[in-house]
Amino acid sequence: MDESHFIAAILENRFNRAILDGLPALGLPDAWIVSGALFQTVWNLKTGHAPEHGIRDYDIFYFDPDVSWEAEDRAIQKAAAHFPGVLVELRNQARVHLWYEEKFHMPYPPLTRATDGIDRFLMHNAQVGIRRNAAGYEVYAPRGFGDIDAMIIRPNITANFHPDRYREKALRWKEHWPGITILPAPTEDLP
Repeated sequence: MDESHFIAAILENRFNRAILDGLPALGLPDAWIVSGALFQTVWNLKTGHAPEHGIRDYDIFYFDPDVSWEAEDRAIQKAAAHFPGVLVELRNQARVHLWYEEKFHMPYPPLTRATDGIDRFLMHNAQVGIRRNAAGYEVYAPRGFGDIDAMIIRPNITANFHPDRYREKALRWKEHWPGITILPAPTEDLP
């Protein structure tokens, strides 16, 4: 799978299209639709399911130097109103370090852009984002599309890896896409 095939596949999902078309109207800096809504759409098409099958929510990352909860909450409310009927999970990557350690019991460094958050996803196949640009679409896929295309879940142990969360997510996805391959996660000697 190359980038053009990836874009064509994710556009088969009407919610991905609606978000990509409407995201600029939200006025969020450095905004991307990321992760599950993208790779799971590809998996759905590969397995003969409807493009939206099994997708729990649609994640949007953005990067706003205003790290107040009030600013993020306004953005969340605006996105909910702009995309009615779609469960959108919107997160300002500039403020993740403020709450991450309390929630997940691991430190999280301040990030410098939204794609830094994509780099920190638990699995390689989840490390993908897309947004509109003047030429059409910009894709960020630091690990490429091989694991997405082959339906492989591979641990990303380079940052904030949680073996329990990895296992929980992988097993949940296996219920919807039984043909996926889950590679084992290391349980010790993590960086």
